[in-house]
Amino acid sequence: AFNADKPGMMEQQADLFKAALKKVDVTFQNLDSSEISITDVSHYYDSDPTKVVQSLRDDKRKPMSLMADTTTANAQVRTLSETVRLDARTKLLNPKFYEGMLSTGYEGVREIQKRLRNTMGWSATAGEVDNFVFEDANSVFIEDPEMQKRLLETNPNAFRDMVTTFLEANGRGYWETSEENIERLQELYAEVEDRIEGV
Repeated sequence: AFNADKPGMMEQQADLFKAALKKVDVTFQNLDSSEISITDVSHYYDSDPTKVVQSLRDDKRKPMSLMADTTTANAQVRTLSETVRLDARTKLLNPKFYEGMLSTGYEGVREIQKRLRNTMGWSATAGEVDNFVFEDANSVFIEDPEMQKRLLETNPNAFRDMVTTFLEANGRGYWETSEENIERLQELYAEVEDRIEGV
């Protein structure tokens, strides 16, 4: 953080900035496009200060996180967790969305993977992703053998990244699931890696 009160001179003021953040009770972001949702790109969660503020507060309490959707005339303010759930249900977990993506081929699988990765980003910066989002995504994309085959055959690299994302989400404590699911993912990762490497 910098102070620019003196024209042409910038003074670093990190301590002042941190002192201000220690008092924050609510964080807020605005959805600025109806074309780009909170899991289409990383800049929404990259700039989310929720966990940063929590770490600076003396009481370590997480601030309330709000997001405004002003992309229509009927602007709505929701909690961040509500917004993440809505986005997951309308995109990542919505058959019309993922089937549409799969119909485009190679790039469509990458788009599904990117959305899963960006969903995990919200876990990292805000801790606002419900366990069911990962569990349901695992059911759709991993547990279904036919879907697994489609993803693997269409874009093996993106599918490997998807498997890695699930394993990382579990490893970081963002997703609680059964040992059976983790073992399946680990085995699947080895299989996909072998296929990509031509083993």
